[in-house]
Amino acid sequence: MSLLDVPVSVTHDLVAALTGALEPLTGGGPAGAAAIVLFTAAVRLLLVPLAVAQARGERARTRLLPKIQDLRKRHARDPERLRSEMAALYAAEGASPFSGCLPALAQWPFFAVMYRLFTSAVIAGHQNLLLTNTLMGVPLGQNLLSVGLFSSGSLVFLVLLVLLAVVAWWSSRRVAADGPLGAFARLPPFGTVAVAAFVPLAAGLHLLTSAAWTAAERAVLHRRVALAP
Repeated sequence: MSLLDVPVSVTHDLVAALTGALEPLTGGGPAGAAAIVLFTAAVRLLLVPLAVAQARGERARTRLLPKIQDLRKRHARDPERLRSEMAALYAAEGASPFSGCLPALAQWPFFAVMYRLFTSAVIAGHQNLLLTNTLMGVPLGQNLLSVGLFSSGSLVFLVLLVLLAVVAWWSSRRVAADGPLGAFARLPPFGTVAVAAFVPLAAGLHLLTSAAWTAAERAVLHRRVALAP
């Protein structure tokens, strides 16, 4: 039994209930897809405080980076002195070397639960009914390869991949990366496009919603944090 079994089962019931509530509004067909998008957005909204803490932590590390590099040069041969000076620097600035990492790590269990929910055919020993819903005739449990590259259903995946590519392109433009490795630093956002080509449509919708949220969140939060005194 996995540690994720219970939270995945509970999440399945929540999304299934949301799907049922949306069916009268959507006519039944796209209710499952709409529920995935809305539930993903709701979870990301709940995680905004962690995202704010992460943005502030990243800003603090960026602000202290010149001082940290200077300490490393001055005390390169004295690791014990370097550790004490670094600790004193962070204490004086009211920051922590983990202030940006811990909020990011705290978000991962939520992402892991949702990703497993939208990729597992069986939940708690029963069929994952969420994946039996359809979007424009394509079951949410199928992926691009199972639908067929030249079938009419592949158009749904084509639109999804194009939207993911647009979000990835926009996100990559906001990555501050100079030097010979700058181009490689802008590649990670495009990983969602590759993943979406092989995972079920439900997971692809989750990735698109989450990627778009992340792009908008970073644009807003990092700008506000940067302007904060």
